Amino acid sequence: MAVQVLNTADGQAKAALSRRHAAAWFAGRDSGARPDIGSARPPARPARPARPELLSPRDVPRRRPGTLAGRIALLHAVAHIELNAVDLHWDIIARFADTPMPPGFYDDWVRAADDESKHFDLVCACLERLGSHYGALPAHAGMWRSAEDTRDDLLGRLAVVPMVLEARGLDVTPGMIAIFEKAGDSDSAQTLKVIYGEEVAHVAYGSKWFHFLCGRHDLDPKDVFHRLVRQYFHGSLRPPFNEEKRAEAGIPPDFYWPLTDGLNQAAP
Repeated sequence: MAVQVLNTADGQAKAALSRRHAAAWFAGRDSGARPDIGSARPPARPARPARPELLSPRDVPRRRPGTLAGRIALLHAVAHIELNAVDLHWDIIARFADTPMPPGFYDDWVRAADDESKHFDLVCACLERLGSHYGALPAHAGMWRSAEDTRDDLLGRLAVVPMVLEARGLDVTPGMIAIFEKAGDSDSAQTLKVIYGEEVAHVAYGSKWFHFLCGRHDLDPKDVFHRLVRQYFHGSLRPPFNEEKRAEAGIPPDFYWPLTDGLNQAAP
């Protein structure tokens, strides 16, 4: 099921298939049947539509969020992030199926993939209401890099994707909501509020299973988190941080504040 989603190129078809598979998974779980995880070889990169054109981050045009074009560009970037998140959550299921994990691990990531699929559809609806669509603008080409870097390291994947990248969403989304509220676009603001509320749980899933695996191997979670972020994350952790929501998701300040200095020098 996960690999089918990863191999589906069209964004809306990918989201629809993701939601159908999630519903089938939870229907089976609700029936009390023992979950059958199975195994399959995920692609190195998920299938992608011909559009949007994928550019280096420095080549993606900058637009002022105070303009309609700027707000459309912001929503387009969010749609691109959400589509990548759909693939990231199915990929963690398929790529690490050889690591014995409790059924709740799969429940969490299937639920997260379902949420991200819904988020993608909601943002696409906002774009269409504003006269645009996903694929109309270029997008960030580097979104899958963290998945490639951590393809052989489940702890590294959990540290970098939910606990760094998705946690960053908790930091920046309130500001995006304010931009759309100021512009009088209550529909887009409400969509971002839905995403904001549900992303806390996704970050929490990452923290929960990261700590679970550290406990299994008798490792100090904070030390391991610092080592893995320095190893795999290409960039800097930059304040301000949404400390309230990060704490709600199970990430205390002593996990991320020590990583705000010297990260570029430490990254390979």
